[in-house]
Amino acid sequence: MKTPFVTYEQVQDIISKYPTPFHLYDEKGIRENARKLKQAFSWNNGFKEYFAVKATPNPTILRILQEEGCGTDCSSYTELLMSDKCGFSGKDIMFSSNDTPAEEFALAAKLGATINLDDITHIDFLKEACGIPKRISCRFNPGGKFAIANTIMDNPGDAKYGMTRPQMTEAFKRLKEEGAEEFGIHAFLASNTVTNDYYPTLAKILFETAVELAKETGVKIGFINLSGGVGIPYTPDKEPNDILAIGEGVRKVYEEVLVPAGMGDVAIYTELGRFMLAPYGHLITRAIHEKHTHKEYIGVDACAVNLMRPAMYGAYHHITVLGKENEPCDHVYDVTGSLCENNDKFAIDRKLPRIEMGDILAIHDTGAHGFAMGYNYNGKLKSAELLLRENGSTVMIRRAETPEDYFATLEGFWDVQL
Repeated sequence: MKTPFVTYEQVQDIISKYPTPFHLYDEKGIRENARKLKQAFSWNNGFKEYFAVKATPNPTILRILQEEGCGTDCSSYTELLMSDKCGFSGKDIMFSSNDTPAEEFALAAKLGATINLDDITHIDFLKEACGIPKRISCRFNPGGKFAIANTIMDNPGDAKYGMTRPQMTEAFKRLKEEGAEEFGIHAFLASNTVTNDYYPTLAKILFETAVELAKETGVKIGFINLSGGVGIPYTPDKEPNDILAIGEGVRKVYEEVLVPAGMGDVAIYTELGRFMLAPYGHLITRAIHEKHTHKEYIGVDACAVNLMRPAMYGAYHHITVLGKENEPCDHVYDVTGSLCENNDKFAIDRKLPRIEMGDILAIHDTGAHGFAMGYNYNGKLKSAELLLRENGSTVMIRRAETPEDYFATLEGFWDVQL
């Protein structure tokens, strides 16, 4: 079973100050996890985690991770602005984007971020937008299917990201001619893997590619970015990844491939979002309706606006009825939100304790790609974000939206009194 990081009594106290629904993050868990990741890769002198801002774009979260030695992985203009405002600059920012507007490249260059090019055609585009920097990275896509042993993990050949192997050689040569001096390699071949073998397998592909590229082009490869893809067990029956074992697996491949090639000074980077934050966030919501028709329904005051993953992907998120953790799960419910869409369901045919109106539900693993994917369909407003501090206190780190926020971009709307 999954255990919430917050107790029923704590939530009762929080709700007395902040109305549901809201996202709640666990500072203690976030910090401990960041330190464990750093420990796992401590064998590499240049190691750095670049937290994927898109997962949880909140300045308070970014500053916590900054204090733990992390940088940021940005993919848009506003993520770059947020990173800059939080004090990240230069090599602390990795800019990985695709179909990128010129102004975004220009801002990344202004901040001194490491730019990771998604396509060979972006070389000329980048040159025209802001020039070719001394330090640059290219994203590699080997194509085909990515498999570990006999298990297909994903299908890079269908992904829009990255360059082919021949394009990587051509890109490095061209960038070197344009004055680039330090190069990086980046790849993202699978999402949310729950296996300790993913990073080591990916690392071997990238390390061997790096050795080949260095020989073919004569460039200095300064870093290899393993990107994200290390996942979490959303369902309670799965074992979580062991990040210490993962780091050790990457170390063995590093010493097997890079060290003999004279590349033992290459830095290892990661860009983890889900692994860093997902388990340390709950969506806290209250049961407000029950319906007894062809099925048993529990309606809550949150909806897909607050957590889109179940509606978008059919994704599983575990649910704890706070205060009833030890009661038998002898009722079967669809747990639903209020959107005018039938896929607005947090759970389908889920076995849970008997739920009464007013009960508080903690929806697990919402710390990444939870609030961040929110939207305003049906005129629904995004909820607040709260942080459970290490000392047990709670602080609001983003207020809930108001109708005024929703209407703010409508020119002239407020000339008419509501």
